[in-house]
Amino acid sequence: MSIVVIENSALEVDLSPEDRAALREAVRVLERPSFAARLSNFVSKPLELLGHALPAVVSDVVSRASEKALKSALAAALASLREERPIAASPALHKILAATSGAVGGAFGLSALVVELPVSTTLMLRAIASIAREEGEDLGDPETALACLQVFALGGGTGSDQLHESGYLAVRAALARSMTEAARYVAERSLIEESAPALVRFLAQIAARFGLVVSQKVAAQAVPVLGAIGGAAANTAFMEHFQSIARAHFTVRRLERAYGAGKVRALYIAFRREIDARAQPTADKPPTVIPS
Repeated sequence: MSIVVIENSALEVDLSPEDRAALREAVRVLERPSFAARLSNFVSKPLELLGHALPAVVSDVVSRASEKALKSALAAALASLREERPIAASPALHKILAATSGAVGGAFGLSALVVELPVSTTLMLRAIASIAREEGEDLGDPETALACLQVFALGGGTGSDQLHESGYLAVRAALARSMTEAARYVAERSLIEESAPALVRFLAQIAARFGLVVSQKVAAQAVPVLGAIGGAAANTAFMEHFQSIARAHFTVRRLERAYGAGKVRALYIAFRREIDARAQPTADKPPTVIPS
């Protein structure tokens, strides 16, 4: 019988039962963040493949729109640091507004993407900020503002990604240095230039993964006969995808603050191995036994 071995140090991490359950759910969401799967509820097309096979001219538009969208989101995040009440509102309202902007994009096609995507991305940022605040984050902290933007990179994986190549902890580690530099830059200056090298590097890393999800959204909206209805549905899925990633991300951060990053990450890796084991083919072997 196959046994998944989990180190004793991981099993002995003293999280409460509720927090262990919350972390296990966060791992499930973060290690299999498939936007294409959400879209499959609306159109019966291999959207993940379509997203990687867009014509060069379309890919160029997606790249420009993604960059513009992230710059708009960054501007909103930085502006919120100077407000007495940082960005936050009802996630449900954000979802409705995102669907509306998606309907406009779906009606007018690719030509509307450069206008529609910054709007929907900024709406998503506000929903992400609401979730961050619910999980105990200080929205007046530059590091928190950038952690909200980080969600757009964390949600950029696909269901076919290998855990060791694009897992949540790996992506966070890859972003850690540029995020720290960007947060330090923001904290040390009263006048913030969005074109500052530290911020540009941080956005470039996020854009590389965010663009994958945008490509899938464009592929869905390009399916004939869907039009405005398909655009609204795609944007609703778009919003739900990043809201779920945000909830999981800020759950992990909350637990790291409560128990320490080392303890939480040890248990995170243990839970991730469970997911990896369960994803392996099981046709020729007995069911895998996972310690509870």
